Amino acid sequence: MDFEPKWIAWEITRRCNLKCVHCRSSSDLEIEDHADFSFDEAKAIMDDIATYASPVLVLSGGEPLLREDVFDIARYGTAKGFRMCLATNGTLVTEETCKQILDTDIKMVSLSLDGAKASTHDDFRNQRGAFEGTMESIKLFKKHGIPFLINSSFTLRNKEEIPEIYKLVKTLGATAWYMFMIVPTGRGEDIMEELIPQEVYDEILDWHYEVEKEENELLMRPTCAPHYYRIIREKAKEAGEKVVRRNLKFSTGGSKGCLAGQLICLIDVDGEVQPCSYFAKSAGNIKSTPFKTIWEDSELFLQLRDFKGYKDNCGKCEYIGVCGGCRARSYSMTGDFLAQEPFCNYVPRKVKQ
Repeated sequence: MDFEPKWIAWEITRRCNLKCVHCRSSSDLEIEDHADFSFDEAKAIMDDIATYASPVLVLSGGEPLLREDVFDIARYGTAKGFRMCLATNGTLVTEETCKQILDTDIKMVSLSLDGAKASTHDDFRNQRGAFEGTMESIKLFKKHGIPFLINSSFTLRNKEEIPEIYKLVKTLGATAWYMFMIVPTGRGEDIMEELIPQEVYDEILDWHYEVEKEENELLMRPTCAPHYYRIIREKAKEAGEKVVRRNLKFSTGGSKGCLAGQLICLIDVDGEVQPCSYFAKSAGNIKSTPFKTIWEDSELFLQLRDFKGYKDNCGKCEYIGVCGGCRARSYSMTGDFLAQEPFCNYVPRKVKQ
């Protein structure tokens, strides 16, 4: 496997107009300890990355539309050769927003939708009107011909609506639907009792497999659920079929589960480079260390790429190369990012023997 940075999420602000129950960074409108960096600092970061790689660069947050210079950043990134994307909660999108997205050549916008009805989504996002705001933004994106994908995060409070959300997403004209299985970081640590239990986890992934197998239009991918890549191989083998999955060039790509520190990473608002958006451990700070050095030489990233160092069932598993277990979930729930994936109930052949 070639360890190239293909996709970078960039937290350009930690401020947000919502207070979502699962927020990885506990975002709020008032964030005193994590101030936004300047536009000059943003350009310096992009200049540095561009000397080494040309990944998909996702402007994220918090809510990136709270930055007045968000489209200046996007325009500069496009000029540097990055494939720029925008991750928004959808509540602040306007006609002017759409014009700027087109003007700065943002390739894809991602939106959040955590319920098939307003009451569920608004409860998840801790804001009345959030569902309506997302629906209005989708109308605007369709009006202006802006491609968008939808992310849905799930806990026990909304898991029953998974099939209904899928049906809704189908009607909305989204390019893709990513089903997120919550990793308890940030505000997500406060809802540990709501995490999808281990015994239900595979049931949801089995449902996803059966739906995806028949889906011809909407790109589907479970996120933070790497053992799905074991499941699709098991089921394809049982059926005597070849594993075929469609790709989206603005996604993380690849056909492996956990890509943290392998093909993807997060740069937070303070410049800390982390393996992924839910893996709150720094490999180095891009303000003081070149991105190339962090990516190629940091001890954290090198450990994540050494599958022989994985522990317990993950280390013994024949699917280590296509799954890897969620390293962020292992870290957040056990304190050891090399530990066995906490929500995987598969017993490797080596263990059974």
